[in-house]
Amino acid sequence: MSNTLMEDALRYHSEGRPGKIEVVPTKPHHTQYDLSLAYSPGVAQPCLEIKENADQIYNFTAKGNLVAVISNGTAVLGLGDIGPEAGKPVMEGKGLLFKIFADIDVFDIEVAEKDPAKFIEVVKAISPTFGGINLEDIKAPECFEIEDKLKEQLNIPVFHDDQHGTAIISGAGLLNALEISGKKIDEIKVVVNGAGASAVSCIRLYLSLGVKKENVVMVDSRGVLNTKRTDLNPIKQQFVTERNIETLEQAMVGADVFLGLSIGNVVSKEMVRSMAPNPVVFAMANPTPEISYEDATSARQDIIMATGRSDYPNQVNNVLGFPFIFRGALDVRATTINEEMKIAAVKAIASLAKEYVPEIVNKAYNQENLMFGKEYIIPKPLDPRLITVVAPAVAKAAMDSGIAKKPITNWEEYIRELNNRLGLDNKLIMSIRNKARNNPKSVVFADGAELKVLKAAQFVCKQKIAKPILIGNRKEIEKLIEENQLVLPNVPIIDLYQDVSDEKREKFARILYNKRERKGMTFDEALEKMYNRDYFGAMMVETGEADAFISGFMRKYADIIRPAIHVVGTNEKFNHIAGMYIMLTKKGALFLADTTVNSDPSPDTIADTTILVANEVKKFNIEPRIAILSYSNFGAFKGKGSPIRARDAVKILHRDHPELMVDGEMQANYALNGELRMKKFPFTKLGNHDANVLIFPNLSSGNILYKVLQEVGTAKAVGPILLGMKKPIHILQMECSVREIINMTAIAVIDAQAIEKS
Repeated sequence: MSNTLMEDALRYHSEGRPGKIEVVPTKPHHTQYDLSLAYSPGVAQPCLEIKENADQIYNFTAKGNLVAVISNGTAVLGLGDIGPEAGKPVMEGKGLLFKIFADIDVFDIEVAEKDPAKFIEVVKAISPTFGGINLEDIKAPECFEIEDKLKEQLNIPVFHDDQHGTAIISGAGLLNALEISGKKIDEIKVVVNGAGASAVSCIRLYLSLGVKKENVVMVDSRGVLNTKRTDLNPIKQQFVTERNIETLEQAMVGADVFLGLSIGNVVSKEMVRSMAPNPVVFAMANPTPEISYEDATSARQDIIMATGRSDYPNQVNNVLGFPFIFRGALDVRATTINEEMKIAAVKAIASLAKEYVPEIVNKAYNQENLMFGKEYIIPKPLDPRLITVVAPAVAKAAMDSGIAKKPITNWEEYIRELNNRLGLDNKLIMSIRNKARNNPKSVVFADGAELKVLKAAQFVCKQKIAKPILIGNRKEIEKLIEENQLVLPNVPIIDLYQDVSDEKREKFARILYNKRERKGMTFDEALEKMYNRDYFGAMMVETGEADAFISGFMRKYADIIRPAIHVVGTNEKFNHIAGMYIMLTKKGALFLADTTVNSDPSPDTIADTTILVANEVKKFNIEPRIAILSYSNFGAFKGKGSPIRARDAVKILHRDHPELMVDGEMQANYALNGELRMKKFPFTKLGNHDANVLIFPNLSSGNILYKVLQEVGTAKAVGPILLGMKKPIHILQMECSVREIINMTAIAVIDAQAIEKS
């Protein structure tokens, strides 16, 4: 470890509040009445309910989402027996991982006891506090006895992550590596270097997955575990080989898989070269693997390699497993974590590596396009889908094996709950995508030759959110699809220079010419514009050949609006367009307008924008609560400027749309705080509701605010959403993410659904 890293680590743990975790109240506690409910006398009631029925503890306390991370400090990381106090930073770190990856609360408990029987008694005595027990950093062979006895004596999940975590993640990698190399699991020869807790657990799980025991050779610091050895404890005796070999070097000859859970630099290039074709090498000693990634890959081009390090492909990282295994176990109130649940986790993790990788994951690891293959056999730890893939698989396995006390009945709702545990506000996005799936529409993508657009098209096609149509150079698109192993079956590609007949081009040009002949456009100019993807794509929507159009990935916003207005035009009721952003915040979704189009709107334009936004928000099944913003409140400013325009817009809205919950002009703090507003301005139509729609008096204020919120990490932005067009036309931000393209596609589909319905 470098001096800089050591200094940074010490500073990280000590600055501010020492340590990494804290306890945070989850109930109101600001008034005397709150405190009387939280403690005496109100707390007596749930106590009596639990006394009558012990299972009520899950309804009235945090037990169901609380895990104990327990250690005696006898095998902390690679530091050995450093004691419970020195191990506490690791236990706190484990608690942090549980919380950020799976929203599980943790108490870390360090026990000053090395005797297994006494340690078991301590854990058993405190177990009523917890919904699950995560044993951590306990040396072998004591860890096996401790886990086995606690699993026998307790009716909550008990899991020694040092054993099973590595086994589960490497097991997933093994299944995928064998699939790539074309080998059958019941035929492979496996060499294991190391005979500690992780190594033993790995082989036990591999045997459950189909590896034959006679095909396993285990090696410890004294050599191969064979029939000649007389120094083996009962655990090691289970893995003795009948083969007449003594050394790791001999064991490696002809082996299909090497599993390293030992010390660094014990495997040579020559050993790797002696392995069978397409060898699988999992060198997981950390920070120095049994053989370096560079040496192993230079020794064999056909190798598939994984390590425990994050700076090389295929990191075997326990965080891929334990948070989500416990999440699934806690959610069905499993009485243990059994073999079926572990195997379910293995298969779920393995399957996720074969799925399309979201751009958020690629960005996190500075990758262009991660895809299933030799350098990607295991998902990345920051993949947000892990919780919704692994936890349900584990929960279902618990139910199927008969150990779930609280079975899940609605899996779609469960997935939504898991999504809502993490991030800012995935609920609205999930709702938008689900609504689009109910009736997917055809969406034309103008930038079909861009990789991000193709990834988004693949996603919306597979998820049945939309039916994509791609415009672009056919050869470029097909090359990108092939190079990146994308799956876009039967998705139409329109090459404007090859695939469009003269008849269709002239037909589209005639329609455009008829619209623009008195606005300075000749027929020849209209014909020429049919080679422009924005004009052609918009014309497909205008003629009904497609339901919606999305463009702007590589071009300026204004350059896309012009063709859209020329071809499709604005809604006659409003005769102008507006721009809206959805900001996903911790308090829920905020809808902001106008943020992209009208620089200095009149009161009529502000009123029209408000109606456009309200109609759009209602499509998402959300009631709009609208505040017209300014820098003053309800007539406080008497001069000219934006307060007057906001005030006049409110008058128009109150007169023409009395059904709307809208008011202003008001400052942003009063808009977003209903209680504060009621104290000062109890007459407002918003009552004590916090506004969820903010209408700005000019483009500068709206545009500045959404960008500030986005950049400081306060909110995630969805948009810009173009409002006021006759038909669904949407414009992306230049170089936006795949996720943003997907979300905009779903919104375009919902807009098309609304037009069809009307």
